[in-house]
Amino acid sequence: MSIPTRRLTVAQALVRFLSVQYTERDGVRHRLIAGTWGIFGHGNVAGIGQALLEVGEEAMPYHQGRNEQAMVHAAVGYARHLDRLSAQAVTTSIGPGATNLVTGAALATVNRLPVLLLPGDYFATRAADPLLQQLEHPVEADLSVNDTLRPVSRYFDRITRPEALIPSALNAMRVLADPVETGAVTLALPQDVQAEAHDWPEEFFAERVWRVRRPAPDPFELAEAVAAIRAAERPLIVAGGGVHHSHAEDALKTLVDATGIPVASTQAGKGSLRHDHPADLGGIGHTGTAVSDDLARTADLVIGVGTRYTDFTTASGTLFQNPDVRFVNLNIAAFDAHKLAARTLVADARAGLEALASELRGHRVDAGYEAEYRTGKGRWEQVVEAAYRAEDENAVPTQTQVLGA
Repeated sequence: MSIPTRRLTVAQALVRFLSVQYTERDGVRHRLIAGTWGIFGHGNVAGIGQALLEVGEEAMPYHQGRNEQAMVHAAVGYARHLDRLSAQAVTTSIGPGATNLVTGAALATVNRLPVLLLPGDYFATRAADPLLQQLEHPVEADLSVNDTLRPVSRYFDRITRPEALIPSALNAMRVLADPVETGAVTLALPQDVQAEAHDWPEEFFAERVWRVRRPAPDPFELAEAVAAIRAAERPLIVAGGGVHHSHAEDALKTLVDATGIPVASTQAGKGSLRHDHPADLGGIGHTGTAVSDDLARTADLVIGVGTRYTDFTTASGTLFQNPDVRFVNLNIAAFDAHKLAARTLVADARAGLEALASELRGHRVDAGYEAEYRTGKGRWEQVVEAAYRAEDENAVPTQTQVLGA
């Protein structure tokens, strides 16, 4: 029995494939690729450009860009706002159009945020060689400017044959939808291959749902983390962007309400706990508040939740000064969980926080410690209020007064 097929170009097949990819978490579905940014020139106008025009705005919304780097930044901002459950694609011409993607790709991969990059590339058949603005290397004939994207991409492939698109496109979606693996994904598209017709199996264009897992903590790791928290006298939670990506804000609040453990936030984790919560101490590290940094210097246990521990968070490795300080890191990525020689709790942030709250039932920090950080929070709020307050309403406002307003 013959397999049903559809004859399309590589670009047409890719765009139609992208239009029916979805993520799903907690029963809520999102478009995995919700739209495509594009600037067109040699290398993508007759392939991806035509495919986007034909498929229409409903299937694949198109966003007009003016600068390639700006398009990637916009797409990455979208993915951050959608908590990595939805992303956007970016298509460019070859040459400088493609190299302008590098900074945005690095931003995405460094910050574990999904974006799909579709730069044009040289002719796979070498029918025209060299192309305008083609990188000519004396000993590597298959090198193009797109290879600059390899070190800043979580997945990279150059589609030199139509048949290669199916496994590559599936791998691209796998990486984009995986909260551990995600980052910039690059599919370099030679301009002749983009426009090459092929008979595609209809199954390639069926709706596909990529379920975003919430892995629970290992029981042994959980028991060790609970024991460390119960033994700590001055524990401090450092909330990172993973709290937001996991929608774990309520779980964090539940744990903090029950245990009284204070929370300081990284830049990506800002707002993990509401600013008016008595246990929220604001930022930490180089851009931290006085109260959170004072507490960090004396903490005997730091509980990192969804944080990468960048130099801003750790004040370039100088912040946690207690000689007995230990770390427990709750992170969905084992790579980040193992930082600072920590006890690891490799799990989804919400699942991990809920498990900790259950196992720590009845445990609370010492009342004196709680009073100490609440008093410190009050002093810091007085400092902030003084910086915001204008003594003379008719005077030119200071920078902090403008920020306060």
